Amino acid sequence: MTMTDTLDRAAAGADRKKSPASVQVVASPGGVHAWLVEEHAVPLLALEFAFVGGASQDPAGRPGVANMLSGMLDEGAGPYDSDAFQTQLADHAIELRFSADRDTFRGSLKTLVSHLPKAVELLRLALNEARLEPEAIARVRGQIEAGLRHDASNPDVLAMRAFNETAFAGHPYGRPVRGSLDSVAAINRDDLSAFRAGVLARDNLHVAAVGAVNADVLGALLDDAFGDLPQASDLTQVAQIELQGQGVRRVVEVETPQSVVRFGAPGVARHDPDYMAAHIANHILGGGVFSARLFREVREKRGLAYGVSSALYPMRHAAMFFGGTATKNERVAESIEVISAEIARMGAEGPDEDEVRLAKQYLIGSYALHFDTSSKIAGQLLHLSLEKMGVDYIDRRNHLVASVTREDVRRAAARIFDASKLLVVTAGKPVGLTG
Repeated sequence: MTMTDTLDRAAAGADRKKSPASVQVVASPGGVHAWLVEEHAVPLLALEFAFVGGASQDPAGRPGVANMLSGMLDEGAGPYDSDAFQTQLADHAIELRFSADRDTFRGSLKTLVSHLPKAVELLRLALNEARLEPEAIARVRGQIEAGLRHDASNPDVLAMRAFNETAFAGHPYGRPVRGSLDSVAAINRDDLSAFRAGVLARDNLHVAAVGAVNADVLGALLDDAFGDLPQASDLTQVAQIELQGQGVRRVVEVETPQSVVRFGAPGVARHDPDYMAAHIANHILGGGVFSARLFREVREKRGLAYGVSSALYPMRHAAMFFGGTATKNERVAESIEVISAEIARMGAEGPDEDEVRLAKQYLIGSYALHFDTSSKIAGQLLHLSLEKMGVDYIDRRNHLVASVTREDVRRAAARIFDASKLLVVTAGKPVGLTG
């Protein structure tokens, strides 16, 4: 039996045992679509949803609008003021949360099926009739500002902010999702209302549901919760961008005994034919496991840092290879040198056959862990819907991993692992580094 046969059998076995194979595409009478996994073992429903267009839709001079709105939608809606709304959630054991990232404005609802009518009512009110009252705006603004002040000396935050500013200069991705003290202070009710009107619409809505409901019940729920939203969004066009600052070394000085390092380079898009091979290549290089090359070279062999990792980030408007570590100020320069050398070696030589085999085995065997709770399943379904991967991707994914060859991985590694293209940002007081 060949190794490919073994991997194919492992993939099929993992799919049979753990994959939520019965994913249904549900269309409500009003035309709202969702992916559903029906599961009646526990009388719960987990609903995850997202509107395409997150912080990238913030006004150019006021980053932080999407983030602030995500904190406002459950601060009073319809007939309920803030306290009453929160009481309704607590009394019915309903979890309702909102958040914003660069590309999406997201929500999450968890409820007992017996409380489903109340949960749907509160969700509908939050989306359509949030009060956005001055007192609540001031309270949420204060919470955000307190966090921003705390982060002003946080090397992790400062490194990431500087990295994004450099990598995506002049682009919405270069703006901080939570905004700045100046921009948050300037956000007003009109900004929040305009964002809600432009982004929260049915044509850019993705929904995933897991729980004890059938397609008919979910269809009615979708119309009740989302049917009153505008049909069409009004999104500002966001340009595609390749990571900038390639080859740049930047230092943000912070008084701390340990520096944070963030590094990145252009990556591959999610629908690029080389994406899966690149995913395997990155797993071998720095995929967060003890066997990864960066972990072995940086931590095990030299004791330079407690941890180091890398990942692929295929965003909607950019594709990036990104990683990071943290180490003592006097060991930063050596750590960056070792990381750069390993990236260069992977790009030039690629992995060996055993590395590819072990990486594929790990990625196939661990995939089921993404689906061991209802919330994880709903989150994965939403992710796949947003990425336009197709409702059958869960069943195809492990076979796609198994079919990747060593030559595929070497080709992908040569595309993305070039140390000369690395943008490296350090926050701290690194010895021997300036920038």
